[in-house]
Amino acid sequence: MLDHDFELASYFHAQLDEHEALIAATRQVLEEPFAKLVHFATQAIRSGGKIILFGNGGSAADAQHIATELTVRYTKFREPIAAVALTTDTSALTAIGNDYGFEHLFARQLQALGREADLAIAISTSGNSRNVIRALTMAQQLGMRSAALTGCGGGELRKLTDPALIVPSHCTARIQEMHITLGHMFCGALEHSLALL
Repeated sequence: MLDHDFELASYFHAQLDEHEALIAATRQVLEEPFAKLVHFATQAIRSGGKIILFGNGGSAADAQHIATELTVRYTKFREPIAAVALTTDTSALTAIGNDYGFEHLFARQLQALGREADLAIAISTSGNSRNVIRALTMAQQLGMRSAALTGCGGGELRKLTDPALIVPSHCTARIQEMHITLGHMFCGALEHSLALL
């Protein structure tokens, strides 16, 4: 029992140590791209556009989480910020997957809903999700700005987005933890930038 307790305690502290180290590393490299993301999002909303988020798995949950913080509220009651996650409509997701293929999941919706004034935000820990890459290509065709939350060096996403917020890690769990931290910071910063507080 004591050995098990000791191993669990070691794991507990090691995980938090790893998280703290990544926070420090992220602080060193992402200040400028984060500021650029907030600037482009502010421009999009002020010009009548919206923020469109998408990703797979845990990144899909992050897309929905961030979109909800924007359309409802993050810290205080205020006017809604136009945002949508392309991960929530099960009819669209299953129809597109069935009729066109999983790789078209986000591109098809973006083609239908995206406008030049909008900002597309792709979320992918690897930076190489095919359906995310295809959606970013569609965003380019529509003349939209696009940004990314990613990790693992950025993968293909870094070539298709500006800014790309590349979390300096190859561990999926740590990257996802940092993505939602950055997502919360983004929501708060955008509220301030739009003078909604």
